[in-house]
Amino acid sequence: MSSQHTTVRVALTDKPYDVVIAQGLLSQAGELSAVALNPCRCAVVTDDVVGPLHASTLLESLMMAGFTPHLVTIPSGEASKSMTVASQLCDQLIGLGLDRKSVLFALGGGVVGDLAGFVASIHFRGIPVIQVPTTVVAQVDSAIGGKTGVNSPLGKNLIGSFHQPKLVIADTHLLSTLPANIFREGLAEAIKHAVIADADLLSLLPPDQGSDLSEFIARNVAIKARVVTVDEFETKGMRALLNFGHTIGHAVESVAGYGAYSHGEAVAIGMIAALDLSVRLAGLSQDQAQRVESAITACGLPTSIPASVGTEELLAALGRDKKFDQGAIRFVLTSSLGSAYVCNQLTLGDVTAAIDGLRV
Repeated sequence: MSSQHTTVRVALTDKPYDVVIAQGLLSQAGELSAVALNPCRCAVVTDDVVGPLHASTLLESLMMAGFTPHLVTIPSGEASKSMTVASQLCDQLIGLGLDRKSVLFALGGGVVGDLAGFVASIHFRGIPVIQVPTTVVAQVDSAIGGKTGVNSPLGKNLIGSFHQPKLVIADTHLLSTLPANIFREGLAEAIKHAVIADADLLSLLPPDQGSDLSEFIARNVAIKARVVTVDEFETKGMRALLNFGHTIGHAVESVAGYGAYSHGEAVAIGMIAALDLSVRLAGLSQDQAQRVESAITACGLPTSIPASVGTEELLAALGRDKKFDQGAIRFVLTSSLGSAYVCNQLTLGDVTAAIDGLRV
């Protein structure tokens, strides 16, 4: 096993695990996984875009380490994050003979990771999952922390569970194979991390897609790991800070129709609204807000929505969001870059004004 990798520990009390980060790790995935758990019958869940590119490398590595892997492929795209696909996936796993002693490998971006993690949490009442993220958004954010789930027609990620992975294997070389738009959309989560925890990250954006991004990814992972360790189940207020930009962002995804905006694009739009609210209500300076907006633009992410994404529809979607507490509007704001807090004092008028400010 190469010694040239970075390991970030997610130091949970009950189920700690490592995030291993380096170029070229996919071919070592079996060896790494055999340290985390005993080799067994397993399934590699991927999609029809990632699978043809990377599944054979992972399958060969797993077989070399003593695993008995089966490949299960789902259609790419947000539409696969549904209860229908989750149920179909469970049936496939049962048909392949995967039982409570088996393990799932999630090879893909956020959709694959969320879906496979959710299925792992319910299959035979819970089996291990190892996340092998292939996109920026998955490597810096969604593969870490145990939030799994699928979408409802009424909102994003409203059905799910907390199910921590046994291991996360982040091969940063895979990021060089991404289409440019998929690479860029993942940078929204890095911008979020900069706003809530590490303003200096903004100076690294946008990174060169062809360079070794291991240090950049590890820096983001460390932020996510610290937050998750303190507040695993989002009961102490700390983990909620990771929702900066996501409140309105999730509503945009839902109202526009899943797939009209990528997750990162919707979060970027949501961050513009959150910056506006932070300037008006939290004392954030215009200069700092402009610094973040410039980073969003430099990463090729959108900052506005068309008139067809209606305000009333967005407000209705916000009302169903799990970040609302008994009808009260909970919104993550920042008064100074590198820190954030949850505000419960927003009015409907405040949110409406922020949405209206997003119009082209």
